[in-house]
Amino acid sequence: MEFSAKMIAEFLQGEIVGNPDVVVSNVAKIEEGKPGTLAFLANPKYSKYLYSTEASIILINKDLKLEKEIAPTLIKVENAYESFASLLQLYEESKPKKKGISDLASIDKSAIVGKDNYIGEYACISDGAVVGNNVSIYPQVYVGTNVKIGNNTTIFPGVKIYHDCVIGDNCVIHAGVVIGSDGFGFAPQSDNHYKKIPQIGNVIIEDNVELGANTTIDRATMGSTIIRKGVKLDNLVQVAHNVEIGENTVVVSQTGIAGSSKIGKNCTIAGQVGIVGHLQIGNNVIVAAQSGVSTNLADGSVVLGSPATPISNARKSIAIYRNLPELRSRINEMENQLSTLREQLNDK
Repeated sequence: MEFSAKMIAEFLQGEIVGNPDVVVSNVAKIEEGKPGTLAFLANPKYSKYLYSTEASIILINKDLKLEKEIAPTLIKVENAYESFASLLQLYEESKPKKKGISDLASIDKSAIVGKDNYIGEYACISDGAVVGNNVSIYPQVYVGTNVKIGNNTTIFPGVKIYHDCVIGDNCVIHAGVVIGSDGFGFAPQSDNHYKKIPQIGNVIIEDNVELGANTTIDRATMGSTIIRKGVKLDNLVQVAHNVEIGENTVVVSQTGIAGSSKIGKNCTIAGQVGIVGHLQIGNNVIVAAQSGVSTNLADGSVVLGSPATPISNARKSIAIYRNLPELRSRINEMENQLSTLREQLNDK
């Protein structure tokens, strides 16, 4: 599908510099731009490619100052990165969508399935399940008993949704996600064995949530594990039983959140973070990569390290740690000097 610079500028409310009739049919990184592609420049580190790229159209910020004339047509916008994301979304929505229910899908007679859905081969919709309208369920998805799925949600291949879980509207669930598996609940016994604690709750995923591939969200022991609206979880995130993640929080790959911890709104949890159980993490918190969180965090906290500490303190500690070899050498030198002075005093 082709888009002209004029069409793109009108959609983004941008200003054209160059040929308004030039057309593009694909997108590219600015350093790899070819004729017929659209690129964007938001990071100043890539400014040099503005003068060498072969892309036909480039989105730039309005305040960018050009050093010399360039060949591509420019579209000036307030925020090139956000505008590019909007275009990619438009491009994705323009693609034809799969429709219809495969003859190889298994849908229980008691399940309720809405209109304009796609259900692929070997997908299984269990008894009592309710599927909304305009839902895409790709091959080999399992939807358990009494599961509810909202409108306009996309569930990619191999997803498993256990019984009684609830998925909201406009969600995207990527391949291999498991929702509603048992929480890790075992009671130690006097004979050193462990007795399994039944996990009788469920998982509630609200609207506009995206779950990355192979993420797992455990069902609650009692009540619900809750992922609030607008949350984005990366690939390979583990969310334990009775956890609650607040609205519009982002959690990056390989993070693990232990049972019953509550995370606030608009937080950023970076990669490979570990959060112990039963914590309260406030709103607008940032946890840097590979941090270990073992205490409650107040609103607006920015922490780093394991155990996680305020980032200003953590940076001081890191600076000291990097200087340890030099400090050790200086201490050894001082000890040698002290030893020499003692010998001189003893000789007197």
